[in-house]
Amino acid sequence: MNRKALIIDDERLARKELRRLLEAHPGIEILAEAANIIEAREAIQTHNPDLLFLDIQMPGGTGFDLLEQLDTAPEVIFTTAYDAFALKAFEVSALDYLLKPIAAERLDQALQKLTPVNTTPLDHLFVKDGDRCWFLKPGELTLLESEGNYTRLFFNQQKPLIHRSLQSLEDRLPKDIFFRANRKHLINLNHILNVGLNPADNLVATLKGNFEIELSRRQSTLFKSRLSL
Repeated sequence: MNRKALIIDDERLARKELRRLLEAHPGIEILAEAANIIEAREAIQTHNPDLLFLDIQMPGGTGFDLLEQLDTAPEVIFTTAYDAFALKAFEVSALDYLLKPIAAERLDQALQKLTPVNTTPLDHLFVKDGDRCWFLKPGELTLLESEGNYTRLFFNQQKPLIHRSLQSLEDRLPKDIFFRANRKHLINLNHILNVGLNPADNLVATLKGNFEIELSRRQSTLFKSRLSL
């Protein structure tokens, strides 16, 4: 269970206490700390962590605000003094919701929910949805769409839902073919029919099957750079 993590909390003592508790978990490497969502966003871009220990109420914005600003989200364990946001936390697919002061036993339970990391490239995918099964090459996928801890796959007019996170699939799909368009979508570059601009000047990619996917502002810039547009 090796994870690179950030601690995001506006209370210095809370960050210090969480670090102390995590000393019992050598597989968790704390890369940096942040006291607000601006610092957190910069730290995420710099370190590309696998896991966030994320407070909710902070100056300048909430932990939920931070997640909405990210194109790809690491796994998240919320750490907060308030129990009122628990339902919303699980709506954004949080692994767990820990109330301060955090007990060592509850932290242990939360960390046991971390999914195993597997970055072995996928040559083929075996997809099962109810009684139907498909054996695919990655290049056959047109679009992948996140639905919480599940991902919907789009290929050949099919759209099965599988119990795998979009991030876990992205880690194993060919980087030269698949591109993260936004927080919810991964697109196959070979299936793009055309690219245009929307009123907000973000790119919109039209894919085979008449899917129109808006690229976030940051991903629009990366897309232009990658394809030298």
